[in-house]
Amino acid sequence: MAEHVIVWSYRVEPAREGRFIEAYGTGGDWQRLFRLAEGYLGTQLVRCEEPGRYLTIDRWMSKAAFLAFLDRYATEYDDLDERFGELTAIEARIAVGDAL
Repeated sequence: MAEHVIVWSYRVEPAREGRFIEAYGTGGDWQRLFRLAEGYLGTQLVRCEEPGRYLTIDRWMSKAAFLAFLDRYATEYDDLDERFGELTAIEARIAVGDAL
């Protein structure tokens, strides 16, 4: 079974970049939540060459593992999404699929 991958794009204002990196980077709030779930393989935070633009690449063992996580931790996921919504000017899921 192929890894399931979800890629998000963010636009972050300069004054909020430090807090954004803390929340979305290695050991941040999002990774701590994801690590509660079976099938989570990791997240990579990418700082793009374009100032203020970041990507996250979330890796799961399968789509089923990700959906099981969402089912079990929906409240916690929604809470983090709301709490950190102010850190980003733009947030968009740009790709979902299976790694080849």
